[in-house]
Amino acid sequence: MKKILSVLIFGGLLIIPNFINAQKKPLVVFVCGDHEYSGEETLPFIAKELEKNYNIKAKVLKAYPNQNAEKNIPGLEILKEADLAVFYLRWRQLPEDQLALIDEYLKSGKPIIGFRTSTHAFNFPKGHPSERWNAFGEFALNGPPGWGGKAGHTHYGHKSTTDVSVINSAKKHPILKGVAPSFHVNSWLYHVLPDFPTKGSEWLLMGKSVNPDKAAVDNPVAWVGTNSFGAKVFTTTIGHPEDFSVEAFQRLVINAIHWELGLKVPKKWKGKIDINVPYRGMVN
Repeated sequence: MKKILSVLIFGGLLIIPNFINAQKKPLVVFVCGDHEYSGEETLPFIAKELEKNYNIKAKVLKAYPNQNAEKNIPGLEILKEADLAVFYLRWRQLPEDQLALIDEYLKSGKPIIGFRTSTHAFNFPKGHPSERWNAFGEFALNGPPGWGGKAGHTHYGHKSTTDVSVINSAKKHPILKGVAPSFHVNSWLYHVLPDFPTKGSEWLLMGKSVNPDKAAVDNPVAWVGTNSFGAKVFTTTIGHPEDFSVEAFQRLVINAIHWELGLKVPKKWKGKIDINVPYRGMVN
């Protein structure tokens, strides 16, 4: 950590004050608006933990006036100052000026994290000037370009859950430091194979559907890589609100944020975060 040494001279005496910390805290900006999974409630807990225990500044932006508002996320200007942008979006139709701020961030090549429905973050109608944003999952997160379609991006039913396990070849990745080798989450497994994650991505976690509503195959649920803008990416299709109460998932997220920022993953876990947000589903 760089320090600045200030030297003052008074009456021939040399006075050396205490070291002053000259390193600016990194800023993480969370961008939320997902209809269903309460990202605007769970991610503020992560933001608070970063500021309290990990010397990282955090700002949470939310769809306005509520999670169902698809056309307004105020405050995106702060992305100009962000060192890391974390997205938890679902089927937004943001205006051109707000998309421009996200576009500017992406083109900067700064790191990005995406949760679950961010694979289908935007849903502009065919022929709309902003239709290309429907492929955000692919060009920004190395995931499928939207829901359904030729990619076959789907899930295994709302009554299913997922067993998660660390992929053996990735077990030494810094993001997995201290993460349990296997754990269970309430997220129903997303199907992203065979074409995604995009070529060159490194798979970290594999998911196995429990009580699926159709024939199921195991699918990766977390990966890292470099996106089409040359930025570091961490993407996870986990993100049901009750997943955030699982300690292994909490540590995964904290580790990923540090890794994305180019910081050392904490050797010592500060302890489980008290997050208890129930699943609400789709509500008005």
